[in-house]
Amino acid sequence: MTITWRRTALASAFVGAIMSPFAAFAYQQAPMLEGMDLPPVDERLPNEPEVITPLESVGNYGGTIRRMLSGSNDHNSILKFISPQGLTRWKPDFSGVVPNVAKSWEVNEEGSEFTFHLREGMKWSDGAPFTADDILFFVNDLLNNPEFYPTAPARFVVAGETMQAEKIDDHTVKLIFAAPYGTFLTELATPLAQEPVLWAKHFCQQYHPTYNENVQQLVDETEAVEDWAALFRLNCGEVEAPNRWANPDRPTLDPWVVTGDGYSAGSTQVMFERNPYFWQVDTEGNQLPYVDKLQMGVAQDSQAILLEAIAGNIDMQARRISAVTNKPVLSQNMERGGYKLFERKDSNSNIMAIHFNHTHKDPVMRDVLRNKDVRIALSLGIDREEIIDIVWQGQGEPWQIGPSKSHVLYNEQLGTQYIEYDPDRANAILDEQGFTERDSEGFRLLPDGSRFEFNVNYTGVEQPQWGDALEIIREQWSELGINLNISSVERSIYYSRGEANEHDFMVWGAPGGLDPTLSPRDVLAVHPQASWFAIPWTRWYLTGGSDGEEPTETMKKRLALYDAFKAEADQDKAMDIFREIHQIAADEFEIIGISTSPSQFGVVKTNLRNVPESMPGAWMYPDPGPTLPQTYYYAN
Repeated sequence: MTITWRRTALASAFVGAIMSPFAAFAYQQAPMLEGMDLPPVDERLPNEPEVITPLESVGNYGGTIRRMLSGSNDHNSILKFISPQGLTRWKPDFSGVVPNVAKSWEVNEEGSEFTFHLREGMKWSDGAPFTADDILFFVNDLLNNPEFYPTAPARFVVAGETMQAEKIDDHTVKLIFAAPYGTFLTELATPLAQEPVLWAKHFCQQYHPTYNENVQQLVDETEAVEDWAALFRLNCGEVEAPNRWANPDRPTLDPWVVTGDGYSAGSTQVMFERNPYFWQVDTEGNQLPYVDKLQMGVAQDSQAILLEAIAGNIDMQARRISAVTNKPVLSQNMERGGYKLFERKDSNSNIMAIHFNHTHKDPVMRDVLRNKDVRIALSLGIDREEIIDIVWQGQGEPWQIGPSKSHVLYNEQLGTQYIEYDPDRANAILDEQGFTERDSEGFRLLPDGSRFEFNVNYTGVEQPQWGDALEIIREQWSELGINLNISSVERSIYYSRGEANEHDFMVWGAPGGLDPTLSPRDVLAVHPQASWFAIPWTRWYLTGGSDGEEPTETMKKRLALYDAFKAEADQDKAMDIFREIHQIAADEFEIIGISTSPSQFGVVKTNLRNVPESMPGAWMYPDPGPTLPQTYYYAN
């Protein structure tokens, strides 16, 4: 296991799944399903449903959980609550993985073959059987089809070869890699590794040319679709995209299924209803989930969501309102709003990091940003204490990036180098590097005679504090003779500019405080939408060198070490490999951080039960999903 998480009350209070067969007595179903044209509940459940022990108590049925989405591109808010129903899932305390859709598995001695045993009798939300054929559909017809995946997702590629599958029987499938893959079971618990069980073959095959010879006719009849792969994604969704929640007809393994018009541009509300074929029960045989419906309103900014929370119109949520600056107003309105606060232990290593673009298209700016001494000067020119006091109300401490001090992979240099405020030394370094010429306003000039300045975008709707911090940094860097132009943009624009490599630097939180091996995108060029310091390097790595830009030698060494880490079955050796990755990253000093991430807070209605008082908060641990919201219920 590559995650170390300090045990909390959550770890001891929440007993995870019981893997043994369920006791022989009648199953119970929600009253809302009575009178519907459905088979009896025991015929809808697998032969051996997974039995879940609720955190506090066995619940009762009914009610609607209300949440809020931010605009038309907040699909991950849905994903994090409904949770990715993958082959494995996280334990609630983030300490390891347990079986989920798969009831068990075996791994061969080399760590290259994983045999998964599925739940016999398990069904999709439309009642069709879920079998090994659904997994083979993904592996054979999608993953290994270059028309669907011109470049296969890196999580399914080892030693340059894509994962293969072998059907043992209807309920047993073997996933095969060309070399050992020591982190595969952990990877399957992350939010973007659900693909093996995301797409129902019986439904999605109608959009695949292997199974429908008339698929081109469907393409021609559909606007804004150029080929069958786009048609497939439009109707069957993607692992991380709004269209995953847009088609109510798409079968799923989730506890709730989207209804009505789904989630799309222009949506003002998205509704979900219980999946009558959901495959988990509680310890008394009650089919989960307890709550009948999810209601997700759509707001255009975080302030509107905060107002809804204060008014008591949100039943359980941290997303978009969890900033430490919101805690006072949330606390003051608890009694009036009928809610209490729960803690979200942020796994990020930094609340706001500056990701310099080491692959800048402008050769002059590229040389500037690749100059480590310049980056050191820029870091020394930031008064982090001032920013923390003003923007984050004193919550946090100056920090760069990397694992937290409590983590086994803590690297002091990576986290604490150049965090002192020393503008005199910063100015001296910039002078030593040759940036001595200045314009009429006192700003330094670059070698081509242009002003030494940066243009930076941030997602102001979602993270207005970043704008406040950048304004302070602009004042502080002006003392170094460096100008900063700041603009707030919508999230989709932010991403499109970053992916197009059209940025001087990007501002985003830095993961890796509690999940450094799961989310290493700031020390390794591995994430095509988040390794903002070098997106072309990422493309080079993900395509085996056929696309993008060849990285520096130190990055190539790290990427080779990362491949070795993923293959290493011995976790002690794996940790040593990652320590070497972190040390190289510390020596390179590619990214600047501002502050550690303090604990955040969300709201939960006082009568909503089985919600932990504290939980990890991370993307790789898609909170609150691993705490099993299907067990939340309203006390009568």
